[in-house]
Amino acid sequence: MPLKIQLFACAALLACLSPKAALASAAEDRKEINEIRTQILQRLYKEEPSTKALIRKAAGYATFSNIGVNLIFLSAGGGSGVVRDNATGQDIYMKMGTAGVGIGLGVKDFSAVFVFHSKKALNNFVEYGWDFSGQADAAAKSGKKGSEGSAAVTVIKEVDVYQMTENGLALQATLQGTKYWKNDKLN
Repeated sequence: MPLKIQLFACAALLACLSPKAALASAAEDRKEINEIRTQILQRLYKEEPSTKALIRKAAGYATFSNIGVNLIFLSAGGGSGVVRDNATGQDIYMKMGTAGVGIGLGVKDFSAVFVFHSKKALNNFVEYGWDFSGQADAAAKSGKKGSEGSAAVTVIKEVDVYQMTENGLALQATLQGTKYWKNDKLN
C-alpha cells in the first residue's frame, strides 16, 4: 500500500473513532477528562495496588485516554488527558498525538498513566512533552472480554508509565514518537 494512502487511512480512522463532539464546551470537556481520569486510576489501583501510594508520594501524575491505529508499516494515534501537580493541586489539560513506523495492524483504545517522580520531570513533560518509545503489543479486547499483553519502554527520565488496553484488536512492533501539548481551549 503506498505511503500516502496509509497516512490518509490512519487519519481517516482516527477522525471516525474520536469520541468527542467538536462543539462541546470547555467545561464539558474538562468534566469528561476528569471522569476518565477517575476511571483510569481506579482500574490501575485495582490491577497494581502499589501505584496508589506511589502516585500519592509523587510530584505529580498524568492520565491519558488514547486511540491508536496501525496500518502495515505506519502507526498513528491521538488522545487527551490531564496532568496533576500534587504540590499545588493544579490540573493541566493536554492533548497528544503519536506517529511511528514498524510492523502492525489494528485499532485499539487504551489508557496511560504517567507518574512523575520529580518536579523537574513533571515540568519538562508539561512544557516540552516529547516521548520516544519502542513498543511490542498484542491486544484482543472488548470491554471485559479478551486479553492483552504489552511492553513499553519510555525515555523520559524519572517517570513511570503504565498502559492499559480498553478495547481493540492490534498486533504491532513499532518505534514511536509522541508529542504531548497543553490544550489551550481547556487551560
